[in-house]
Amino acid sequence: MKKILFGAFVCASAVAFAAAPKYVFVFIGDGMSTPQRLMAEDFSKRTGRGELAMNHLARRTETATKSANKVVTDSAAAATAIACGEKTDNGMLGMRPDGTRIESVAAVAKKAGRKVGIVTTVTIVHATPAGFYAHNRSRGDSRAIAMDLVKSGFDYFAGGGIGGWTQPKGGYFDTNGNFVKLEEGREAVPGIDPYSLWQTNGYTFVKDDLAAFKALKPGRPVWCVFGESGMDYALDRDGSQPTLAEIVEKGIELLDGPDGFFLMCEGGKVDYAGHANDAGGSVAEQLSLDDAVKVATRFAKAHPGETLIVTTGDHETGGLIRGITGAGAAFDPALLKHQRCTASKFSSILKNAQEKNAAFSFDDAMALVRENFGLGGPVPLTDADRDELKKAFEQKKPAEFAGAAKRILSAHAGLAWKSGGHTALPTMTTAEGPGSEILEGMTDNTEIGARLKGLYTR
Repeated sequence: MKKILFGAFVCASAVAFAAAPKYVFVFIGDGMSTPQRLMAEDFSKRTGRGELAMNHLARRTETATKSANKVVTDSAAAATAIACGEKTDNGMLGMRPDGTRIESVAAVAKKAGRKVGIVTTVTIVHATPAGFYAHNRSRGDSRAIAMDLVKSGFDYFAGGGIGGWTQPKGGYFDTNGNFVKLEEGREAVPGIDPYSLWQTNGYTFVKDDLAAFKALKPGRPVWCVFGESGMDYALDRDGSQPTLAEIVEKGIELLDGPDGFFLMCEGGKVDYAGHANDAGGSVAEQLSLDDAVKVATRFAKAHPGETLIVTTGDHETGGLIRGITGAGAAFDPALLKHQRCTASKFSSILKNAQEKNAAFSFDDAMALVRENFGLGGPVPLTDADRDELKKAFEQKKPAEFAGAAKRILSAHAGLAWKSGGHTALPTMTTAEGPGSEILEGMTDNTEIGARLKGLYTR
């Protein structure tokens, strides 16, 4: 109890003396802990890109991530902690374990006169972005979460869509976004979906239209959707969608004004790559997020003394270990540069090739794996590697062959994955700008939200 009270006193004291910045950027790498950030930095430096901006902000802390009911958090509980400053149970959004609602820092910023933007590379109703605007016992209740988004009054949403809209059973949403329960025996009515509700209430809505996105000008609130179930992986982009850096740049253009703004940006597919144990995919997602952080650091230089930047992760995904040298290779994450697409996309490439060629052979598959992973080319293969690939090919399951390819490349790079899920590792939090002093020392993820909220309410 004494430790809790002392921590609360330190938190309150820090907030009391911190200046309230005009501009606040919060960057969250979903599933991104210290091992992921260091792997991406190793890659970036060894391939000539230099240090990651997010790893070299002025202040740094390690952040504990456990939820109210589990030592290993999920994204909903972690997002609630980061956004709202309080613990909750896994699966819950913007609520305490007893179901009472908690206000997020985004909502507090909005009340303080700031414009607010929420952007992500995954679905906008996914747990991390939803933690900043939704209140729900279940992160899976995507229909109600989508309506919470509509009712938030925030000024800029961008990223993936809502994952395919269906009307809820037993009722419908009215034109105010409220759920109306139908009496037993009464026929359902059409109701209204979130996209049309936003358009009829004066918002600009852009869907899968890069030119229209780039042409957006300040004025009305905006909702931009690229990919109904999430944007493309950074490693798989074909130029039809904006980069995360471009989404942040557009957000600055649309949100900037005399009262400032609050912008949360999530690199959501770092987590997806972690679940898939796809090292190349993870690095590409983090570099994409770091490019967005660089947009914020350039903005901060143009607005000295007014801009706070915070970067963090909600939890670790994949149990990543750096320095496990496999196949007799030295630690060299730069080998990941030979991966041209995610293992998920490679699986589709392989499947299409097999469907087009009834005589598709192991040698044909090896040609594809060389082209897309560098294996057997710039990344030499051992006999054991070839045996693993051959056994995977003989299963006649493209996903198994793709899985073998990514495992072998990770091993040659000196990387190992010990989980397909989340772990309890702390995450790295960095910050810079006015108010960043409140994030010094070993922290809990709740302190991020609580202290940021305190900047607006002191």
